[in-house]
Amino acid sequence: MIDVSSAVSAAPHAAWSAFTEPEHIMKWNFAGDDWCCPSCSNDLRVGGTLNSRMEARDGSFGFDFESTYTAVDPGKHLALTMGDGRRWTVDFSDSGDGTCLVTERFDPERQNPHDMQRMGWQMILDRFAAYAASL
Repeated sequence: MIDVSSAVSAAPHAAWSAFTEPEHIMKWNFAGDDWCCPSCSNDLRVGGTLNSRMEARDGSFGFDFESTYTAVDPGKHLALTMGDGRRWTVDFSDSGDGTCLVTERFDPERQNPHDMQRMGWQMILDRFAAYAASL
């Protein structure tokens, strides 16, 4: 498993909303400014599916990302199985001062080095933290 985390300057309920609502996800779910997330749907329940699309802004490349929820504890924990069978969890820990720590754990894929995967997921999570703090 690979872990990434980010301190979010937002109350846990606000961070949860920014992480789970499609209109928010499309604003942060990409690693760099040359990427975007033009579409997203989220059926936030056990057995429900999270679908998002990541695309290069110049249209040269894109892919769909699909995961199915295996656990949902509102405001605290998400567990998902990605389309290729890998597991992914997200935990929201209340820091007690109006902020929270968001930690993601995921099974690595086999095409790219673990450090590259960690860096990409961390960049997306840091973009999320900045977006959630701006709300």
